[in-house]
Order: sequence, then C-alpha cells, then structure tokens
Amino acid sequence: MERTFAIIKPDATAAGDAGAIITRIEKEGFKIIGLKKIHLSKKQAEGFYAVHKERPFFGDLTDFMCSAPCIVMILEKENAIKDWRDLMGATNPADAAEGTMRKEFGKSIDNNATHGSDAPETAAYEMAFFFSELELV
Repeated sequence: MERTFAIIKPDATAAGDAGAIITRIEKEGFKIIGLKKIHLSKKQAEGFYAVHKERPFFGDLTDFMCSAPCIVMILEKENAIKDWRDLMGATNPADAAEGTMRKEFGKSIDNNATHGSDAPETAAYEMAFFFSELELV
C-alpha cells in the first residue's frame, strides 16, 4: 500500500464541494487514513509552499490557501500517488479530462479544487507537515 497527501482547497470548501469530493475519493478505492479541516495562517501556507518561494505566483498562492478553510487528507491505496494525480486531472481545469476532480470542481488554474503530492518524497514531506503518526487510523 502507498500513501499520498491531498488537499481539498479553499475554493472547493467554500463552494460546498468537499462532501462530493470525499465521496468520490472513497468510491475510487482510496482509504482516508487521516483527515482534518484547517484554516491555514499565512505563515503556515508560506511554510508548506516554501519550495515555490522564488516563483512569481508564491504570494498569490499563499494568500489563496489561507483565504478559507481547507481539508487535508492522507490517502492510502496501491499506486496512491499516481491514481490520485490521475483522478485530480490537469492543473488547469480547462485542460483536465472529463471525469476528473479539477474538470468537475475547478474554476481556473488558480482555483483548481484539489492538491496532491507528485512523488514519494513530496508525499512524505507533505504528510509530516500536517499529520503525526498518532493521527492516522
């Protein structure tokens, strides 16, 4: 079994889409072993996205991520990282395939409803940023 990290972003929680997204995650065979609703501070968002600190979109991204609550999760499944990335779809909802989360719930490249780790190393960092082992069931 593999684990990955996922976020239902502020745009999707504000739109009331979190329940539908969670239902879809479970229907696709993922086991949710960690889940919490949080409201990131600017400092927390900057810490989480520190890898993008030098990028021009860093300020807008961190502002967006602390604009409303989000839901952070750890998902478990065989091939969880790839399967979650496939289910999310392309970063830009306009380019995402039909049936993907971002096509269904995303509004723009900036407001694209979900986040997912892109590699085992990223997943390990992102899971540890938000969860301790005691919180996983």
